[in-house]
Amino acid sequence: MSEIIADVKNISKQYGKQLALDDVSFRIRKGSIVGLIGPNGAGKSTIMKIMGGLVFPSAGELQLFGESGEKGLNHARTRSSFIIETPYAKNGLSARENLEKQRLQKGIPDKGRIDEVLRIVKLEDTGKKEFKNFSLGMKQRLGIANALLGKPELMVLDEPINGLDPQGIVEIRELLKNLNKEEKVTIVISSHILSELSLLCTDYVFINHGKIMDVLSAEQLKAECSEYYQIDTDNNELASAILTNECGIGKLEVMESGGIRIYEGLERIRDISKALYEGGAIPTVLARNEANLEDYYMKKVQGV
Repeated sequence: MSEIIADVKNISKQYGKQLALDDVSFRIRKGSIVGLIGPNGAGKSTIMKIMGGLVFPSAGELQLFGESGEKGLNHARTRSSFIIETPYAKNGLSARENLEKQRLQKGIPDKGRIDEVLRIVKLEDTGKKEFKNFSLGMKQRLGIANALLGKPELMVLDEPINGLDPQGIVEIRELLKNLNKEEKVTIVISSHILSELSLLCTDYVFINHGKIMDVLSAEQLKAECSEYYQIDTDNNELASAILTNECGIGKLEVMESGGIRIYEGLERIRDISKALYEGGAIPTVLARNEANLEDYYMKKVQGV
């Protein structure tokens, strides 16, 4: 069994009358990249803040690296890093100067670590360029470099690709994959860009209204995401009746967009297409697809 480096046990968090987390439990395996997925206000940031010691749970227990309690967690957090708010840096300082300032504040004796992390995040050639003149992607990478100074085994990142352009998103994705593979860093990440999480994560935690909706691995997600045919016709109401009554398709879904998805009888698609045509519902779109992370999210978290 893989080593469990973070164990969230029955944690609840109350803010006044608002229950932000309701009996939340999940585990994080060493070497994994875990995506926290849910709408705004679902409780993702609260979980991360509890892991980072920024807020305390109202009930339940957190274990990090097998340690619990205030003293144990404070020690365990020295093996972790957290980017939950906007990464801090001085506008008038270069990347190297900002990291030197952070190195001294954190009491890290190895000056050579700055060169190492700048190389890892590909900011080694920025020279004297000031932080205020960095692109948003460069600022995010500097924040990650700062988080890497202490050689963390666990990184917790809240929306690290929010607001980035496509190139910046790809750069952060490749950086995180490299950190996980080459530097052996376990990562917890939240993002609204589900297509990116599907290219990055090994595990997923779905949360909504403070409750865990599902926890599954990338392999389990793939098994859940069935293949289907997307069908559009000039009369989808008639098409739905033909598919059910004439073709015997019981597992189908009529989409809000007006299309129809069928999840069975895929090997009979030629006969199905013929039945639709002869029944008076002329197919305009007929495409084989596979449900993805966004589809699963819509069903699991939003109930669509």
